[in-house]
Amino acid sequence: MSSVKNSHDDPRDASLEVPFSLPKNWYKESNEALSTSGMFFSGLIMVTRNRYLAWPAVLFGINSLINQHPLRAKEGSGGGWSNLLLCVSALVASYIPVFIITKPPTV
Repeated sequence: MSSVKNSHDDPRDASLEVPFSLPKNWYKESNEALSTSGMFFSGLIMVTRNRYLAWPAVLFGINSLINQHPLRAKEGSGGGWSNLLLCVSALVASYIPVFIITKPPTV
């Protein structure tokens, strides 16, 4: 270690200060509560087969598709499409028993 200091290496020098600025493509963690609610409703619908929760879940899926931000998304994430697909599949899974013809139980 040298005892000779370079004047440009001193971090306390006030002339070397620069204002803080974010990059143009700044990744920000998105807290989209509606898309998270849609995914939660989709899982709840597939477990309970509650048809009344299926329609709000589809609306949440459409909302997450419309409001996705491609500049702030992680690479490889499906974004709104995967959420919408999950919500629509929950809607289909909840209405399948209505359209399937079953035999009445014989006593």
